[in-house]
Amino acid sequence: MATYLDFEHKIKFLQEDIISARVRHDEGKVAELTKEMDKTVEKIYKNLSDFQKLQLARHLDRPYALDYINLIMRDKYEIHGDRHFRDDAAIICYMGYIGDEKVMVIGEQKGRGTKNKLKRNFGMPHPEGYRKALRAAKLAEKFGMPILMLVDTPGAYPGLGAEERNQSEAIARNLLELADIKTPTISIVIGEGGSGGALAIGVADKFAMMRYSVFSVISPEGCSAILWNDPKKAEAATNAMKITSSDLLELGLIDDIINEPLIGAHRDKEGAADAIKEYFLDEVSKLKAMSEDERMEARYAKLVKPGAFAE
Repeated sequence: MATYLDFEHKIKFLQEDIISARVRHDEGKVAELTKEMDKTVEKIYKNLSDFQKLQLARHLDRPYALDYINLIMRDKYEIHGDRHFRDDAAIICYMGYIGDEKVMVIGEQKGRGTKNKLKRNFGMPHPEGYRKALRAAKLAEKFGMPILMLVDTPGAYPGLGAEERNQSEAIARNLLELADIKTPTISIVIGEGGSGGALAIGVADKFAMMRYSVFSVISPEGCSAILWNDPKKAEAATNAMKITSSDLLELGLIDDIINEPLIGAHRDKEGAADAIKEYFLDEVSKLKAMSEDERMEARYAKLVKPGAFAE
């Protein structure tokens, strides 16, 4: 069963009416309702608040990393384990092909249903997950494969075991190593980009966000709890934090916005996957046209650009 947010109920009723008209083979009614649907979608989705975009980023039907991997990759093979402790299912790594390009895809996976959510730890990686991601990235570097990273996490797992196994060091190590990796890298926020958990696979030549994704140092609920001692003020925090793709592009903190279908990736998974595939292949071709020195200099300039200092 599809899940509909409060502001999507009119779309739900129209979709049900279209299905009913198709069952009756009433093509005239289908055309009329489809036209009304297009107008409704444009009216609703072109006027979304920041909080509504946050809800879409967390939508239960929104595609996760594995959904995109299955849609855009072929001849894929999964890589398991960090060769130190265990295999963390919150991070997935696949070698395979996107188009004619041999690639490594690294993603954060949330999981659906109670059993899968527990298996994936709700998309919150442990240190071994980030170490697995780095192992996969180093393997890609060895064989000259471009890397695609799919960010979708509420944050790195903050549990006792994760801290005992040096969660902060694992994240910091990824930031250091990915900044210096010699193969082309592209990172895309496909849903939720939370704190260091997102940054750990977010250092790349190109850093992009899907239209309805968010990227922030803390969740709006956490922010409102700290500032106002009231997690219910998450909507006010969302508006103040500037965490949407359009805000971050304006601030110069991301490179591009990937225009997933206007109705959202949760309603058009194939369209969203095609948008990611097209963006990745276009950007990889541009990065490959640069020399290694040019690419590394451009990456360094991008990474040191945010912020300001005075002597």
